[in-house]
Amino acid sequence: MKRTFLVFITMIMVAAAASAQSPSSVVDKVLAAIKAGKAVSASYSVASAHGASRGTLVMSGKKFRVLASDIKCWYNGTTMWAYSPATDEVNITTPTAADLQMTNPYSVAQNFKSSYIVSKGGTSGGNYTLRFTPKKKSNVKHLLVTVSTSTWLISKAVIVENSGNKTTITINNYNRNASATAATFEFNKNQVPPGTEIVDLR
Repeated sequence: MKRTFLVFITMIMVAAAASAQSPSSVVDKVLAAIKAGKAVSASYSVASAHGASRGTLVMSGKKFRVLASDIKCWYNGTTMWAYSPATDEVNITTPTAADLQMTNPYSVAQNFKSSYIVSKGGTSGGNYTLRFTPKKKSNVKHLLVTVSTSTWLISKAVIVENSGNKTTITINNYNRNASATAATFEFNKNQVPPGTEIVDLR
């Protein structure tokens, strides 16, 4: 879960750039945009040695919703609902700050600049690559994000682990002006299988 969100934030940071800027300044811009409450959305696919999944993400300020093949999650700024197909349950929690560091894209983004060194990795065929290297020892060697120089939208992000394993994330759609209401970030029983057990852990 954390890995998927981390890469999503990388993508959003890059897509927020309207012209060639220092990679670090893009991080500041996306944090300001998210804090302003602008809704952004994207659909994505993830492929790794462990399998594949696809889903959608909607964010507005500190609120978010993820609907994916391996998990569904809603957070309205106070309460989180998380559905796991493995248990066929929806767990309701009031997440702590530590919990949000693992799941909330906004929280991950806030710590991104202090955790990663951002550099330009090269230009080729109308695209350029940004490289995100962890400042501290990690199982992640680096993240590589490919960006179109004509649209400034990402086409691909790759997590390269020290073990050599790679996880590739592809963006299928991205919308900086997504339509979202308060209900977008509230649990919707129609988005989980009928009869799913609801477990309130608050």
